[in-house]
Amino acid sequence: MKKNNIQVIYEDNHLIAINKKSGDLVQGDKTGDRPLSDLTKDFLKEKYNKPGDVYLGVPHRLDRPTSGIVVFCKTSKILPRMNKLFETKDIQKTYWAVVKNRPPKNSDTLIHYLHRNPQKNKSTAHVKEIKDSKKAELSYQIIQELDNYFLLEILPKTGRHHQIRSQLAAIGCPIKGDLKYGFDRSNKDASIHLHARKLEFIHPVSLEPISITAPTPKKDPIWKVCNPPH
Repeated sequence: MKKNNIQVIYEDNHLIAINKKSGDLVQGDKTGDRPLSDLTKDFLKEKYNKPGDVYLGVPHRLDRPTSGIVVFCKTSKILPRMNKLFETKDIQKTYWAVVKNRPPKNSDTLIHYLHRNPQKNKSTAHVKEIKDSKKAELSYQIIQELDNYFLLEILPKTGRHHQIRSQLAAIGCPIKGDLKYGFDRSNKDASIHLHARKLEFIHPVSLEPISITAPTPKKDPIWKVCNPPH
């Protein structure tokens, strides 16, 4: 369902999930660009003919050049519960990434210590702990070999700043289009080929298991051919 140029991929009385396009901001920042949170409020206001302001809580974010699932909270009651799920890692996130170089192993668990540079908005992955670094862990596997690239499925165990981008760069596999982390050229639309593919969790109100999957960007020729075997 598309409205106001957003793609809704899940909605119930408490939550709404959007398939974010690369380039969309989740929340407003110094650029002044209209964020996805505002567009989602517009959608809800129009769909339910709501007078006045619409409540929308933001329990997590995605980097601007990344595409995929963003979940918003429609009630103030559920926001702290969703915040807690993200904080305690009781939400399983699955990402897809396209890289040019084959990783050292077909599947592996990566552990690094990330040091964040706020001025450059960048994190550097170190093999050993250094001052002010934070432990980062993810597992990956190659799930499809493309003509010139490899499609990786990634399960982050921690939620650090630019974790997937910096950890893959550290093993010589920067994500396609990610100039900041060492890919040799940018994508024309300033995207990177990192996609928040799936979220799985127990719904904090209904207590039902929820699984939300976001289709990959339709117009991108490389994402189009990503169709790994199940």
